[in-house]
Amino acid sequence: MKNTLDAADLVDASPPQGSWLTTLDRNEKRALSASFSGYAVDAFDYYTLPLVTPILLTLWGMSKTEVGLIGTSTLVASAIGGWMAGVLADRYGRVRVLQLTILVFAIFTFACGLARSPQELLMARTLQGLGFGGEWAVGSVLIAEMIRPAYRGKAVGFVQSSWAIGWGAAVLVSMALFSFLPPEISWRVMFLLGLLPALLIVFIRRSLHEPEVYLQTRAAVARGERNGNFLAIFKPGILGTTVLASLMFTGMQGGYYAIGVWLPTFLKNERHLTVLGSGGYQFMFIVGAFAGYLCGAYLSDRLGRKLAFILFAVGAGSLVYAYTLLPITDSVMLVLGFPLGFFMSGIFSGSGAFLAELFPNELRGSGQGFCYNFGRGIGATFPAVVGLLSDRTSLSLGSAIGICAAIAYAIVIVMALCLPETRGRKF
Repeated sequence: MKNTLDAADLVDASPPQGSWLTTLDRNEKRALSASFSGYAVDAFDYYTLPLVTPILLTLWGMSKTEVGLIGTSTLVASAIGGWMAGVLADRYGRVRVLQLTILVFAIFTFACGLARSPQELLMARTLQGLGFGGEWAVGSVLIAEMIRPAYRGKAVGFVQSSWAIGWGAAVLVSMALFSFLPPEISWRVMFLLGLLPALLIVFIRRSLHEPEVYLQTRAAVARGERNGNFLAIFKPGILGTTVLASLMFTGMQGGYYAIGVWLPTFLKNERHLTVLGSGGYQFMFIVGAFAGYLCGAYLSDRLGRKLAFILFAVGAGSLVYAYTLLPITDSVMLVLGFPLGFFMSGIFSGSGAFLAELFPNELRGSGQGFCYNFGRGIGATFPAVVGLLSDRTSLSLGSAIGICAAIAYAIVIVMALCLPETRGRKF
C-alpha cells in the first residue's frame, strides 16, 4: 500500500458553509445517531467495573492484582471481539454486525451483576468484552463510509465524544446508587442496568441500511475484482501500515487504560476522597474529555490526523505525570482534571477516520478492527502492570500509573511520525 497520496486520492476537505450537522442528509443523521448512542452505552457498561471496584475490594477482599486481571481480560477479549467484528463486517455488513455486538455486550454486562465470586465476574466480564470491542470497530467504519469526506473527521470524533456522555452517566448513576443502596446491592444494580442498551437494536434494525461504498465493494469482491481476504492486511505493501498503526494504538490505549481503570481507586485510596468527593474529580475529568473529543475532531480535519495525534500525546503525557507523580494539592488536582481528560480523550477523535483512510475499501473493517484492537489487547496489559507494580514494588499506585502512561504516549509520538498523513483521502 502506498504511503503517499496523489491528487486523485484526495477530495475537497472544505465543508460547505453552516454547521456540518445541519447539512447531513437523513441517512447520515441516522447512522450518526445509532453510532453515537451505541458508543455511549458502551462507555456506561465499560466504566461500571472501575466504579464498583472500591466496593468489591472490600466485599470480596480482592487484591489490586485480581482487579487488574479482570480489567485486562476485558480489554484482551474486546481486542479479539473488535477484530472478529471487523472481519465479519467486511463479509456480512456493517449494520447487521453492529446489532450483534450491542446485543453481546448488553447481555454479558447484565450477567456481571449476577456474579457470585471474582471468578464468575471475570468470566462474564471477559465475554462482555467481545461485544464491547466489536461495537466501536463496526460503528466507526459505518460512520466513515456513510459521512461525506469533508466531515469524516468531525463525525467520527463526534461519535467518540459520546464516550464521555456514557462515562458521565455511569458516574451519576453510581453516585446515586452508592448513596441510597447498601454496597452489596448497589454494585449489582449498576451491572444489571447494562441490559437496557439492547433496546437500541430496534432503532438500528428499522433505520439503517448498508453504506453504498460497502455494497459496491462486496459486489466487486464477488466478481473477483478485489481481494476480500482479511489476511491481506499482512501482505507486502500493507503490512508496514498495519504494524505501525497497531503500535500507535497500543500506546494510545495503554496510556488511557492505565489511568482510566485505576482512577476511581486512586482517588479513593491514595487521595482519600469520599464517593461524592471523588465523583466531583471524575466529572472534571469527564467534562474535559467531552471537550477534548470535540476539539480533537475539529483539529483532526483542520491540522491533519498525524499532527493532532502528536499534540494530544504530548499534552496527555505531561498532564498524567503532573496528576499522579507531582506533590500537588487536591485543589490543583481538581483543576488539572479538565486538561488531563481533554488530552487523554481527544487523542482518539481522529482515530476512526485515520484507520478507515489507511486501508482499501475491501479491507477497511478488517484493518481497522485489527489495528485498533491489537492496540487495545496489548494496551490492556497496562492496567495489570500498574496493579502488579503497586502490589509488589515500593511504587505507589499513582507512581505506577504515571510511569506506564508516559511510556505509552512516547510510543504514540514515534509511530505517528512514521505513518502517512491521510486527511482528505477518498474511498
